Amino acid sequence: MSDQGKAPDSSEEAQRAWRQGKLTALRAEGWDFPNDFKRSTDEVGEDHTAAALQARYGALEKGELEALGLQVTLAGRLMNRRGPFLVLQEGTGSIQFYLAKGADPALRAVVEQWDVGDIVAGTGTLEKSGKGDLYVNLASARLLTKSLRPLPDQYYGLADTELRYRRRYLDLIMNADSRETFRVRSQVVSAVRRFLEDRRFMEVETPMMHVIPGGAAAKPFVTHHNALDMPLFLRIAPELYLKRLTVGGFERVFEINRNFRNEGLSTKHNPEFTMLEFYWAYADFHDLMDLTETLLRGLCEQVLGTTTVTYQGVSLDFAKPFARLTVPEALRAYTDITDVQVADPAYLAARLREQGVKVSESWGLGRLQFELFEAEVEDKITDPVFLTQHPTEVSPLARRNAVNPELTDRFELFIMGREIANGFSELNDPEDQAERFRAQVALLDEGDEEAMHYDADYITALEYGMPPTAGEGIGIDRLVMLLTDSPSIRDVLLFPHMRPKAPIGGEVS
Repeated sequence: MSDQGKAPDSSEEAQRAWRQGKLTALRAEGWDFPNDFKRSTDEVGEDHTAAALQARYGALEKGELEALGLQVTLAGRLMNRRGPFLVLQEGTGSIQFYLAKGADPALRAVVEQWDVGDIVAGTGTLEKSGKGDLYVNLASARLLTKSLRPLPDQYYGLADTELRYRRRYLDLIMNADSRETFRVRSQVVSAVRRFLEDRRFMEVETPMMHVIPGGAAAKPFVTHHNALDMPLFLRIAPELYLKRLTVGGFERVFEINRNFRNEGLSTKHNPEFTMLEFYWAYADFHDLMDLTETLLRGLCEQVLGTTTVTYQGVSLDFAKPFARLTVPEALRAYTDITDVQVADPAYLAARLREQGVKVSESWGLGRLQFELFEAEVEDKITDPVFLTQHPTEVSPLARRNAVNPELTDRFELFIMGREIANGFSELNDPEDQAERFRAQVALLDEGDEEAMHYDADYITALEYGMPPTAGEGIGIDRLVMLLTDSPSIRDVLLFPHMRPKAPIGGEVS
């Protein structure tokens, strides 16, 4: 029975029943999802794949290729039938099988049983069509995996965005753009790792479960260790452990791993996300900004081949120096606020209330300015901007500025309205750090679920002495969004968190 003779009903349920019947018949004949297939290889043992064959033989003329008589064995997912041609998709690209009109009846019977979506294999001569496409003129063929669910229509593809996120495997089958996004993501992580290793940074792994949540202002996920009968927290940041390593003498360390924050879902946020954090002894936040510019510029060149990035219709030039603005400078540059108003706490508080921000009487001038930046400026930024000198009251782990102790030697990098990086000269004064922890605990006691806990062991570590150090975190997911022109963080996460549509763990139809 041929795939071209479709099931009597086009519904998914009828198609599944149709394919299930074929599987039952195959099992009766002794077929059972074989696992002994191997691709053919070239003279150095590399697999024959669509990309490898195209690279090596794609430029040959039709006659030249036929004269070689190259026999290959390939496999992939059957995506389409075009008369005698069968389009296969595999990990490196697409290639076609060709079933000749005079093919052996037994071979024809095997191939005609295939359905679109099946994973199939074939052996034959590599040839080239009149249009210049490579194909395998089949001499033998076999079914490797029977697909029981029909693929979406080839013309319309998988257009349902929610279904793409929930069934990422199906999205990857159907959408070349999605496959490319995740190839770019892999290349970004690899390039970041090489960049840091080339500068003598050492990659480390720190705990994912913490006794005390710390290293960032965020609400943690809580779990329980049965054997120790104690609560544990999924880490919101690796910062305090990485800085302990700096105390221990590792002067350049980095980690690329997951953080977990019990916050809402949005186009910018997922409860688990990938961060790069690195710490650099005998450096300051100016060194970090210089390094970050070099890193991002190099990523664009290596991964995209250009320093000009288009994101949601906006062209960004990463070859230009990144702007560096203090919080008051950013307010004056992006709003109508005046020099007098930016230094007037009463005016700033009133303006924030107009924006619907709940203003605390305890907020100082720096906090008011910073809150107004978040309310009115952050979303307006397009080209890369380093926002510098954050107020101490919102920077509990950053070193105070030597000139104005109400400010810190800190920066955040914003691009297209999103925070991409956060870094600062580290606070290595144990007494100052202890006092700031106490202030955070007071906020925690007042009901601020994102305030930090007091980490006595970290204070102990600082009392042994941490060298002058600078540290930074870069959001890998948001960076990949930027480089792949992806509007939502879900587009760059293979399996983003979604609200379940069916009972958790139950069977799906």
